[in-house]
Amino acid sequence: MRGSIHKVSVPRRLIIDLMHASMDVPFVALRRRLHVTALAGARAGCTLRPGWAAIFTKAFCLVARDEPILRTMYVKGWWPHFYELPQSTGMVAISRNEGGEQCVLPQRVCNAEAMSLAAVDAEIRYAMTAPVEKVPMFRKLLRVSRLPMPLRRLLWATCMAWGRQRANFCGNFGITSVAAFGPGNLDALSPGPFLLSYGALDADNGMDVVIRWDHRVTDAALIARTLSRLEQVLNGELAAEMRASHPVVIAHSPHALAG
Repeated sequence: MRGSIHKVSVPRRLIIDLMHASMDVPFVALRRRLHVTALAGARAGCTLRPGWAAIFTKAFCLVARDEPILRTMYVKGWWPHFYELPQSTGMVAISRNEGGEQCVLPQRVCNAEAMSLAAVDAEIRYAMTAPVEKVPMFRKLLRVSRLPMPLRRLLWATCMAWGRQRANFCGNFGITSVAAFGPGNLDALSPGPFLLSYGALDADNGMDVVIRWDHRVTDAALIARTLSRLEQVLNGELAAEMRASHPVVIAHSPHALAG
């Protein structure tokens, strides 16, 4: 059958490079349903509701602040070793429409545990709406993606072999979700050591959360504890921050908690 040939766009080149860099990561996944009634109630009472990506970004950083393994990556390089970051660097998948094409670009969020939830949310929303050339992370990645494939492969291989640059390009964790487009969980890939995906909030204030991780870095017991701690942080520190920092309105709808 005769088809047609289309040029690979620069954003698709980036995804191809990311998938190539992810090929050697032995990912394992753990899925759990989290109950976030306190968080959902606090968020429903906000006049300006923070996005779920911002909420999970800060929540993971708060958990990782007290658990160094969650800030650690395996660097194969010229001599295999572990590289621990002093603070978390997250990569949040941002859905964009560039040149009429749907694409995903990762926005870097550093040290979210020391930021207010409103500041984390503003940084992510800026990446969703600002021109691509105005977002430093987008600009850097797309500049690399415009290079010929041999040079791109060389640059990515160098970054993956050098802990500091691997952290700059991949972070210690990623956040991705398709909850905004309907129910369903996403089992994604990433060159980074940890990747968190969340589903839609249901009427019972439950939410499916999946953590995929590099099995070379840690084992399932730590991830199980991480999910338990994540639920505590969501219903504790973050719910309290939303109640304290955002003006609240009285919710008259019986479905207000569905958010």
